[in-house]
Amino acid sequence: MEEQNYPKFYSLLSKKHGYSWETPPDAVPESEITDTLEAEVLVIGGGISGLAAGARCAVKGLSGIIIDKNPKQVSLAGQIAAVNTRFMAEKGIVIDKKQLAADWLKVSGSRVQEELLWIFINRSGEGFEWLCDLTEDSLDTTIYVGYKGPAFGEYLGTHHITKKPDCGKYKNFGGGFLACEILEKAFLEHGGKLYRSTEAVYLEKDSGGRVTGCIAKGDDGKYLRYKGVKAVILATGDCSDNTEMLEAFCQIGLRPSRRFPRRGNTGDGQKMAYWAGAILDNPEWAPTLHALGYSGYQFFFLHVNQHGKRFMNEDTWMQAKSVRCLMQPGGDYAFSVFDSKWLDEIEARWELLGGQGMSPLSTLGEAFNREQLKKSIEGTIYGNSVFGDGGENDVYVNGGNGYVADTLEELAEKMGVSADNLIKTVSRYNEIVVGGDDTDFGKRKEMLTSVTQGPFYALKWGPCLLDVFGGVLTNASLQVLDPDHKPISGLYAVGNAAGGMYAVDYPLLLNGNSYGRALAYAMQIGDVLSEA
Repeated sequence: MEEQNYPKFYSLLSKKHGYSWETPPDAVPESEITDTLEAEVLVIGGGISGLAAGARCAVKGLSGIIIDKNPKQVSLAGQIAAVNTRFMAEKGIVIDKKQLAADWLKVSGSRVQEELLWIFINRSGEGFEWLCDLTEDSLDTTIYVGYKGPAFGEYLGTHHITKKPDCGKYKNFGGGFLACEILEKAFLEHGGKLYRSTEAVYLEKDSGGRVTGCIAKGDDGKYLRYKGVKAVILATGDCSDNTEMLEAFCQIGLRPSRRFPRRGNTGDGQKMAYWAGAILDNPEWAPTLHALGYSGYQFFFLHVNQHGKRFMNEDTWMQAKSVRCLMQPGGDYAFSVFDSKWLDEIEARWELLGGQGMSPLSTLGEAFNREQLKKSIEGTIYGNSVFGDGGENDVYVNGGNGYVADTLEELAEKMGVSADNLIKTVSRYNEIVVGGDDTDFGKRKEMLTSVTQGPFYALKWGPCLLDVFGGVLTNASLQVLDPDHKPISGLYAVGNAAGGMYAVDYPLLLNGNSYGRALAYAMQIGDVLSEA
């Protein structure tokens, strides 16, 4: 294979022809640049990270411009992780920060810049409270229950916000869309300028090598120059919608057949920074592989692959299930198999459950809603056109992603698996349940439930790519670094465009930590730039 002129950091990525994203676009002729807009801080990207950074800088007295290529607000998450907020204190919840850091490093294979991790740990609570305070008591805040297993446990610190019933200040009801609306409103109220349908093409530098701004293209096809006198902040999101970058940095992200629609998350900030001389995270970048393909639940019941055979300890978290599934024949999906007792079995274990996929997302103290879950699985409610075929009831039983049968033979036929294998698997599993000791896969006794009473159920589920966490390396001031780890003057990065905090796997130790990091980094960048 011919060696390419990669920086030394990327020698392992050498390809005969290279990747298209490595080559910067040609410079736009000066005659085609129709206008120049300038502020102290230019933020490229208008998702939660860009809005949070822009709003915090504006609140601190800095003039700001945010540009975003999307025509309207995009936000696809609902949870915000934060460490030791006042809302947690009210419920007597305290996270041991040192233990959280140790656990984070462990699940990340120690491939983490610890100073960046500690920005999240120390400032996410401050950032979340600042977000809430911007609303002047217009929010209700709840905390989700996390998964609690012997091999992996989620910390209690995943917050969810909704506007109060009598609040007319905001349009969005809750979650990420509401968080972004709050931040956008604060940014604009403090004099910020927001330009959507405006796509950054490349960064510009002055003669001294300082990044001064970017050339961007509006939806009318015209080019404009945007300048950040004090800083240019990259907040363009991840690269999950860029197949070439997945091949280079996160090949496992290519394997799931289903991807959450992160349309437009094409690694724009990573590419622009690379062209400007930045160093990127060492591959392989950490994916978010949630087991949300086909249906959103797997529960703790018996899991079988496409051959009808058990393949894992089902008492684990969503990311682990996705990876285990990818390793199976076919790899795209597996099944959860249970019987008519399933609702009773979930209700009896409600206090042991929590976390996405294992049970319905629930807040602290929330009672088990038996009827709603029954309707969800039967497909009479909870339509989900993201993963199904777009129909009103396109998930679970009525949508073709769940099956019900009076016998295991009939169930196997509907699943498309070997009836002999499924019957043998269920028989062996029932022996384990009776014995109370899972010597095959080590599942804890409390989560063992038999499959004996028809009708029998099978839920089809599989891995789905949501995000890819990797980007430009920064220092603790969030300055983008070059291959010698020297700051590139004028250039900063936040959110999923920035690297250094994730590796191997998205750490579901604390669900919603990506949004929590956005708020923590906003606090950090606001201090850095206002004090510069």
